Amino acid sequence: MTTHAESARPLRIGLVGAGPWARMTHAPALAAHPGAALSGVWGRRPEAAEALAAAHGTEAYTGEAGFDALLATSDAVAFAVPPDIQAPLAARAAEAGCHLLLDKPVATTVAGAREVADAAGRAQVASVVFCTLRFAEGTAGWIAEQAEADGWFTARASWIGALFAPGASSEFAASPWRREKGGLWDVGPHALSVLIPVLGDVTELVAARGPADTTHLLLRHTSGASSTVTLALDAPAGAAGTEVEFRGERGVSALPSGGGDALGAFRAAVDALSDAARTGVAHPCDVRFGLRLTEVLAQAEAALGRA
Repeated sequence: MTTHAESARPLRIGLVGAGPWARMTHAPALAAHPGAALSGVWGRRPEAAEALAAAHGTEAYTGEAGFDALLATSDAVAFAVPPDIQAPLAARAAEAGCHLLLDKPVATTVAGAREVADAAGRAQVASVVFCTLRFAEGTAGWIAEQAEADGWFTARASWIGALFAPGASSEFAASPWRREKGGLWDVGPHALSVLIPVLGDVTELVAARGPADTTHLLLRHTSGASSTVTLALDAPAGAAGTEVEFRGERGVSALPSGGGDALGAFRAAVDALSDAARTGVAHPCDVRFGLRLTEVLAQAEAALGRA
């Protein structure tokens, strides 16, 4: 737990990653956060790390020695790198006593995610997994309200992206891990991060393939409710969109549109990490929850492999 003296100063947070997500969200949110200080930027590409660090008035680091140097000057580390790059670095950060602000998924293997969770547990550091809708102003409260309600019968979630559609211009389309792992791993954590808090953990799972990289999931939850999930990154542009809907005794409740910007959500995630570090009380969306997301997605991936 963070001491009173430590809590009196801004949380020094190092940023691991210097790509589009780090440039557009993590770095500006950390640099402007009144309760945090951006203690440095580490990147696999020195020129990218130097440019991002210079833009926000902090130090750039690269290489193995640079990563250790960043940890030495940080209370916490925020990650904006591919999941299977993130996992071993996050375990090292936890072992160095740094709190963890992780991207989703924590890893694309159960062993990788468990390594991070176990390291965080041994070091007793706080952790938060940045599942955007759990922190965005327009959706976090709605999810909490649905979780408090009883009597849900079923739900459906659709996270359909057109990242790889002809003519798409998103920088994230250049991400090799998204191309390899598809919508199941990129947007699947978003869907599960909304469904599980409301309906309970997943107890049964069926998976099937659709067109392109589309994945369909049929889930049963501890509450007894069922849910269906459709995930894709390779849909036509006109088919893209996000929907979540719960149905039960109270009627129908749908995810609010325009849930909030990523910068605001990330600032809220920083607040959540700071609170967990100060109080020692684990956040519901911590690394153990991130491990569970990886377990469910790995089970789905295995089921697709057998189909």
